[in-house]
Amino acid sequence: MTSVPVIELDNGVRMPQLGYGVFQVPDDETTAAVTAALETGYRSIDTAAVYGNEAGVGRAIAESGIARDELFVTTKLWNSAQGYDSTLKAFDASLAKLGLEQLDLYLIHWPTPARDRYLDTWKAFEKLYKDGRVRAIGVSNFQPAHLERLLDAAEVAPSLNQVELHPYLQQAELREFDAKHGIATEAWSPLAKGGSLLGDPVIADLAVKYTRTPAQIVLRWHLQLGNVVIPKSVTPSRIEQNFDLFGFTLSEEEMESLRPLDRGERTGPDPDTFNAA
Repeated sequence: MTSVPVIELDNGVRMPQLGYGVFQVPDDETTAAVTAALETGYRSIDTAAVYGNEAGVGRAIAESGIARDELFVTTKLWNSAQGYDSTLKAFDASLAKLGLEQLDLYLIHWPTPARDRYLDTWKAFEKLYKDGRVRAIGVSNFQPAHLERLLDAAEVAPSLNQVELHPYLQQAELREFDAKHGIATEAWSPLAKGGSLLGDPVIADLAVKYTRTPAQIVLRWHLQLGNVVIPKSVTPSRIEQNFDLFGFTLSEEEMESLRPLDRGERTGPDPDTFNAA
């Protein structure tokens, strides 16, 4: 089995750089999908309360026979549960659905700036962390301004920031901010939505050169940038392809050739304006 690179978070917790995401996977399909991912070799699983499939993830983990300390499980707090007391209740609910006694990483899913609850929410996150109920805490979709405000108020800094990131939205400024403050950057939608990215001629040419799929080229780009990455598929062959990233390396020139593809093009919501409950 190929060994996945590991990154060390700011508190010393080690996290696989390549994980498996279950966004938009129905709960009744999630157990089989996560089981396929675990059998392929993934050991990091990313879910969220709003996905409605934490229980499916939990079933796959329970049935896998894999030792708990070999797995890294992430879930996220949904917007409507933000606030101190409601965060603690939501965490208990997520942990129960996952069937776990301790979570590896807990993230605030969105800053939802119009609601202005993420500072109180973070205090609850800090309590969960200090109580040993979660090994690391972080955020998702936070912009530098949100992070600066959080860092000014926090006793425990976020270990990770999960954001939309792909060659059409490279987030260089945000990645630089994260790195400066010891925050790992994780990419959701690493292949972008809609498929146009995977047909880009620069990526297609590299796929031909390395006899790889365009998706494998993009995921390899992420790893070499230093991003944590969580591709999602429910198709076993693609789950395996997305894991098979370690038999080739893009050159510095090839990495640089992807830089001009950045369009600042989001396929998901804008964190500055997204405030859905």
